[in-house]
Amino acid sequence: MKKGLLFLAVVILCISCAYAAEISGEIYDLSLEKVKDIVVTINTVPEQRIVAKEGSYSFNVPVGQYRITAKKDVGTTTYCAEENITVKDDGKYRIDLFLYPEIDTNDETPEIGNELFEEKKKNNVLPIALLVSAIAIIFSIISLLINKRKKTNSSVEGEDEVKKIIGIIRKQGGRTTQKEIRKEMPYSEAKISLMIAELEHKGMVEKIKKGRGNIIILKR
Repeated sequence: MKKGLLFLAVVILCISCAYAAEISGEIYDLSLEKVKDIVVTINTVPEQRIVAKEGSYSFNVPVGQYRITAKKDVGTTTYCAEENITVKDDGKYRIDLFLYPEIDTNDETPEIGNELFEEKKKNNVLPIALLVSAIAIIFSIISLLINKRKKTNSSVEGEDEVKKIIGIIRKQGGRTTQKEIRKEMPYSEAKISLMIAELEHKGMVEKIKKGRGNIIILKR
Protein backbone atom coordinates (compact mmCIF):
# COMPACT_ATOMS: atom_id res chain seq x y z
CA MET A 1 0.00 0.00 0.00
CA LYS A 2 2.78 2.40 0.92
CA LYS A 3 4.61 1.58 -2.33
CA GLY A 4 1.48 2.38 -4.31
CA LEU A 5 1.06 5.78 -2.64
CA LEU A 6 4.73 6.52 -3.18
CA PHE A 7 4.44 5.69 -6.91
CA LEU A 8 1.38 7.93 -7.24
CA ALA A 9 3.18 10.79 -5.54
CA VAL A 10 6.13 10.41 -7.93
CA VAL A 11 3.78 10.47 -10.96
CA ILE A 12 2.03 13.59 -9.68
CA LEU A 13 5.41 15.23 -9.08
CA CYS A 14 6.59 14.37 -12.62
CA ILE A 15 3.41 15.76 -14.14
CA SER A 16 3.81 18.95 -12.12
CA CYS A 17 7.39 19.29 -13.33
CA ALA A 18 6.43 18.55 -16.95
CA TYR A 19 3.70 21.23 -16.90
CA ALA A 20 5.80 23.86 -15.13
CA ALA A 21 4.78 26.82 -17.37
CA GLU A 22 1.48 28.67 -16.99
CA ILE A 23 -0.36 30.46 -19.82
CA SER A 24 -3.22 32.71 -18.81
CA GLY A 25 -5.15 35.71 -20.01
CA GLU A 26 -8.55 37.29 -20.54
CA ILE A 27 -10.95 37.28 -23.49
CA TYR A 28 -12.37 40.57 -24.86
CA ASP A 29 -14.86 41.53 -27.57
CA LEU A 30 -14.48 44.47 -30.00
CA SER A 31 -15.82 46.84 -27.33
CA LEU A 32 -13.02 45.69 -24.97
CA GLU A 33 -15.58 44.08 -22.69
CA LYS A 34 -14.74 40.73 -21.11
CA VAL A 35 -16.60 37.82 -22.71
CA LYS A 36 -18.07 35.27 -20.32
CA ASP A 37 -18.99 31.63 -20.84
CA ILE A 38 -16.66 31.09 -23.80
CA VAL A 39 -14.84 27.89 -24.77
CA VAL A 40 -11.03 28.18 -24.79
CA THR A 41 -8.78 25.41 -26.18
CA ILE A 42 -5.04 24.80 -26.32
CA ASN A 43 -3.49 22.09 -28.49
CA THR A 44 -1.44 20.25 -25.89
CA VAL A 45 -1.29 16.45 -25.94
CA PRO A 46 -3.87 15.64 -24.81
CA GLU A 47 -5.81 18.79 -25.77
CA GLN A 48 -6.97 21.00 -22.91
CA ARG A 49 -10.34 22.76 -23.04
CA ILE A 50 -12.14 24.92 -20.51
CA VAL A 51 -15.20 27.15 -20.33
CA ALA A 52 -14.11 30.60 -19.18
CA LYS A 53 -17.06 31.50 -17.01
CA GLU A 54 -15.77 34.93 -16.05
CA GLY A 55 -13.82 35.64 -19.22
CA SER A 56 -10.45 34.46 -17.90
CA TYR A 57 -8.49 31.30 -18.70
CA SER A 58 -5.38 29.50 -17.48
CA PHE A 59 -3.44 26.44 -18.73
CA ASN A 60 -0.39 24.62 -17.37
CA VAL A 61 1.85 23.41 -20.20
CA PRO A 62 5.35 22.02 -20.83
CA VAL A 63 7.93 23.67 -23.07
CA GLY A 64 6.76 23.77 -26.70
CA GLN A 65 4.75 25.64 -29.33
CA TYR A 66 0.99 26.04 -28.93
CA ARG A 67 -2.10 27.52 -30.48
CA ILE A 68 -4.79 28.94 -28.22
CA THR A 69 -8.30 29.36 -29.64
CA ALA A 70 -11.51 30.80 -28.28
CA LYS A 71 -14.92 30.54 -29.92
CA LYS A 72 -18.47 31.57 -29.11
CA ASP A 73 -21.70 31.54 -31.11
CA VAL A 74 -23.93 34.59 -30.78
CA GLY A 75 -27.11 34.16 -32.81
CA THR A 76 -26.09 33.31 -36.37
CA THR A 77 -22.60 34.81 -35.97
CA THR A 78 -19.55 32.96 -34.66
CA TYR A 79 -16.90 35.00 -32.87
CA CYS A 80 -13.42 33.58 -32.53
CA ALA A 81 -9.86 34.39 -31.54
CA GLU A 82 -6.59 32.58 -32.13
CA GLU A 83 -3.05 33.16 -30.85
CA ASN A 84 0.21 31.24 -31.19
CA ILE A 85 2.75 31.08 -28.39
CA THR A 86 6.17 29.48 -27.87
CA VAL A 87 6.99 28.35 -24.34
CA LYS A 88 10.78 28.22 -24.03
CA ASP A 89 11.14 27.69 -20.30
CA ASP A 90 9.24 27.56 -17.00
CA GLY A 91 7.33 30.61 -15.85
CA LYS A 92 4.14 32.53 -16.49
CA TYR A 93 2.95 33.74 -19.91
CA ARG A 94 0.06 36.14 -20.45
CA ILE A 95 -1.89 36.15 -23.72
CA ASP A 96 -5.12 38.14 -23.94
CA LEU A 97 -7.55 37.12 -26.69
CA PHE A 98 -9.71 39.49 -28.77
CA LEU A 99 -12.77 38.10 -30.54
CA TYR A 100 -13.65 38.92 -34.15
CA PRO A 101 -16.56 37.73 -36.31
CA GLU A 102 -15.58 34.59 -38.20
CA ILE A 103 -15.42 35.08 -42.01
CA ASP A 104 -16.51 32.21 -44.25
CA THR A 105 -13.88 32.46 -46.99
CA ASN A 106 -15.25 29.43 -48.84
CA ASP A 107 -18.56 31.10 -49.73
CA GLU A 108 -18.01 34.83 -50.01
CA THR A 109 -14.57 35.23 -51.52
CA PRO A 110 -15.16 33.23 -54.72
CA GLU A 111 -18.41 35.06 -55.36
CA ILE A 112 -16.68 38.41 -55.03
CA GLY A 113 -13.86 37.16 -57.22
CA ASN A 114 -16.32 35.91 -59.86
CA GLU A 115 -18.17 39.23 -59.87
CA LEU A 116 -14.93 41.14 -60.33
CA PHE A 117 -13.85 38.74 -63.08
CA GLU A 118 -17.16 39.03 -64.93
CA GLU A 119 -17.10 42.83 -64.59
CA LYS A 120 -13.54 42.97 -65.93
CA LYS A 121 -14.50 40.62 -68.76
CA LYS A 122 -17.41 42.86 -69.75
CA ASN A 123 -15.20 45.95 -69.64
CA ASN A 124 -12.64 44.24 -71.90
CA VAL A 125 -15.17 42.92 -74.46
CA LEU A 126 -16.53 46.36 -75.38
CA PRO A 127 -13.20 47.95 -76.47
CA ILE A 128 -12.32 44.82 -78.47
CA ALA A 129 -15.69 44.88 -80.26
CA LEU A 130 -15.26 48.57 -81.08
CA LEU A 131 -11.75 47.93 -82.40
CA VAL A 132 -12.94 45.08 -84.65
CA SER A 133 -15.81 47.23 -85.97
CA ALA A 134 -13.44 50.12 -86.70
CA ILE A 135 -11.04 47.83 -88.59
CA ALA A 136 -13.92 46.38 -90.64
CA ILE A 137 -15.15 49.88 -91.56
CA ILE A 138 -11.63 50.97 -92.60
CA PHE A 139 -11.21 47.91 -94.85
CA SER A 140 -14.64 48.53 -96.40
CA ILE A 141 -13.74 52.14 -97.23
CA ILE A 142 -10.38 51.09 -98.71
CA SER A 143 -12.10 48.40 -100.81
CA LEU A 144 -14.66 50.90 -102.15
CA LEU A 145 -11.94 53.40 -103.08
CA ILE A 146 -9.92 50.72 -104.89
CA ASN A 147 -12.96 49.50 -106.83
CA LYS A 148 -13.94 53.05 -107.71
CA ARG A 149 -10.44 53.76 -108.97
CA LYS A 150 -10.46 50.59 -111.06
CA LYS A 151 -13.80 51.53 -112.61
CA THR A 152 -12.55 55.04 -113.34
CA ASN A 153 -9.39 53.70 -114.97
CA SER A 154 -11.42 51.20 -117.01
CA SER A 155 -13.77 53.94 -118.12
CA VAL A 156 -10.86 56.17 -119.20
CA GLU A 157 -9.19 53.30 -121.06
CA GLY A 158 -12.48 52.49 -122.80
CA GLU A 159 -12.94 56.07 -123.89
CA ASP A 160 -9.39 56.18 -125.26
CA GLU A 161 -9.98 52.97 -127.23
CA VAL A 162 -13.23 54.33 -128.72
CA LYS A 163 -11.52 57.57 -129.74
CA LYS A 164 -8.69 55.61 -131.31
CA ILE A 165 -11.05 53.39 -133.36
CA ILE A 166 -13.11 56.41 -134.47
CA GLY A 167 -9.89 58.19 -135.45
CA ILE A 168 -8.74 55.23 -137.54
CA ILE A 169 -12.09 55.04 -139.38
CA ARG A 170 -12.17 58.81 -139.95
CA LYS A 171 -8.59 58.74 -141.26
CA GLN A 172 -9.70 56.15 -143.83
CA GLY A 173 -12.46 58.48 -145.07
CA GLY A 174 -15.18 57.23 -142.74
CA ARG A 175 -14.95 53.67 -143.99
CA THR A 176 -12.42 50.92 -143.32
CA THR A 177 -12.09 47.21 -142.70
CA GLN A 178 -11.84 45.49 -139.37
CA LYS A 179 -8.52 44.11 -140.54
CA GLU A 180 -7.11 47.65 -140.94
CA ILE A 181 -8.29 48.57 -137.42
CA ARG A 182 -6.58 45.44 -136.11
CA LYS A 183 -3.30 46.58 -137.68
CA GLU A 184 -3.47 49.97 -135.96
CA MET A 185 -4.30 48.68 -132.45
CA PRO A 186 -2.24 46.25 -130.31
CA TYR A 187 -5.21 44.04 -129.37
CA SER A 188 -6.35 40.56 -130.28
CA GLU A 189 -8.92 39.92 -133.03
CA ALA A 190 -11.47 38.89 -130.41
CA LYS A 191 -11.11 42.13 -128.46
CA ILE A 192 -11.31 44.25 -131.62
CA SER A 193 -14.54 42.43 -132.51
CA LEU A 194 -15.99 43.12 -129.05
CA MET A 195 -15.06 46.82 -129.23
CA ILE A 196 -16.63 47.23 -132.69
CA ALA A 197 -19.76 45.36 -131.54
CA GLU A 198 -20.03 47.80 -128.60
CA LEU A 199 -19.70 50.82 -130.95
CA GLU A 200 -22.31 49.31 -133.23
CA HIS A 201 -24.64 48.83 -130.28
CA LYS A 202 -24.24 52.50 -129.37
CA GLY A 203 -25.06 53.49 -132.97
CA MET A 204 -21.64 55.00 -133.63
CA VAL A 205 -20.61 52.63 -136.44
CA GLU A 206 -22.21 50.20 -138.84
CA LYS A 207 -20.67 46.81 -139.58
CA ILE A 208 -21.23 45.22 -143.00
CA LYS A 209 -20.18 41.63 -143.66
CA LYS A 210 -18.15 41.27 -146.86
CA GLY A 211 -16.54 37.97 -147.73
CA ARG A 212 -14.41 36.78 -144.88
CA GLY A 213 -14.08 40.26 -143.40
CA ASN A 214 -16.11 43.20 -142.14
CA ILE A 215 -16.40 46.73 -143.39
CA ILE A 216 -16.82 49.33 -140.65
CA ILE A 217 -18.62 52.55 -141.57
CA LEU A 218 -18.60 55.64 -139.32
CA LYS A 219 -22.13 56.92 -138.69
CA ARG A 220 -21.33 60.09 -136.76
